[in-house]
Amino acid sequence: MDRDRILLTPGPLTTTLRTKLAMLKDWGSWDADFNAITARLRGRLLDIVDGHDTHVVVPLQGSGTFSVEAAVATLVPRDGHVLVPDNGAYCKRAGKLTQMMGRKATVLPFAEDQPVSAAAVDERLKTDASITHVVLIHCETGTGVENPLADVAAVCRKHGKGLIVDAMSSFAALPINARELQFDALIAASGKCLEGVPGMGFVFIRKAVLDACAGNSQSLAMDLHDQHVYMGKTGQWRFTPPTHVVAALDEATAQFVEEGGQPARLARYTDNCRTLVDGMAKLGFKPFLKPEVQAPIIVTFHAPAHAHYDFKRFYDGAKQRGFILYPGKLTEVETFRVGCIGAIGRNEMQQAVNAVAETLAEMGIPDGTPAR
Repeated sequence: MDRDRILLTPGPLTTTLRTKLAMLKDWGSWDADFNAITARLRGRLLDIVDGHDTHVVVPLQGSGTFSVEAAVATLVPRDGHVLVPDNGAYCKRAGKLTQMMGRKATVLPFAEDQPVSAAAVDERLKTDASITHVVLIHCETGTGVENPLADVAAVCRKHGKGLIVDAMSSFAALPINARELQFDALIAASGKCLEGVPGMGFVFIRKAVLDACAGNSQSLAMDLHDQHVYMGKTGQWRFTPPTHVVAALDEATAQFVEEGGQPARLARYTDNCRTLVDGMAKLGFKPFLKPEVQAPIIVTFHAPAHAHYDFKRFYDGAKQRGFILYPGKLTEVETFRVGCIGAIGRNEMQQAVNAVAETLAEMGIPDGTPAR
């Protein structure tokens, strides 16, 4: 194969050649030139949420989950109580990591094919005054469902509760404006809709709550307040930064601005999603979610009901044709997932549909019709 395989996953994802080339230079982690990259990147990230007046942005080494864990530990006092509305796998992960850090967590369950209900969150906050924070997954990538960020933010503000938003797979694609929404923290990462490479997370923290975060974290490496204070004094990361990842994200954010920012990225991903869903429908595949709750980030499809279907063979067939799919994340029904994000467009999505059609034919499966 004369090209990299297209990653139809929710990150890591396909990057441009410009982004890859940005990683070919070595940087000194304390050097003024590298510190300038970090500063420029932090400024661009604040631009995306229009957050210069209200928030700081603190970068952190590691996967997105590192930053979710760091945000909860830094923002939530040790006697705090976190409510996690749960409609999928990443919500469950947020609840688990909150408990593992010794914070009280209450999980509020919802159906996996439905968005979180802001009214139900409102009701729970009314009945339990001990809750201090709500952790909301903006786009639950276990299924692809978009949760109502603005509505939940309004409820939290009404009750005076802190809101921590996991915007891992939505940031830079779905609209988020710090002037219109109040959130104490919002978490995203380099290898998602900004189309950088994995290895760095970042957390927007509201200036009004920042000072109160000192001493909350029980972790040295993941104390975002400490990281912010140190960066303010020195311009440097406290511990060795992923220099190549930072340089790649700096280049990727420059391309993001050139493309037209968040509205342009959302438009391209929406077109990708439509191309995928329409093409897969012609092959008989049925999405797990109703269209009105489907975010244009990742689509969960029911697996074909045919006796010959086996995900590993299906995956390998698509891979041989140049496309990497993603397994399902549901426990009740068999599914697989296809991402719509990354440095790809309509042509790549149509080619992916063609690869699925060829793989079905090779497996002796007439179409993708799911079990009833």
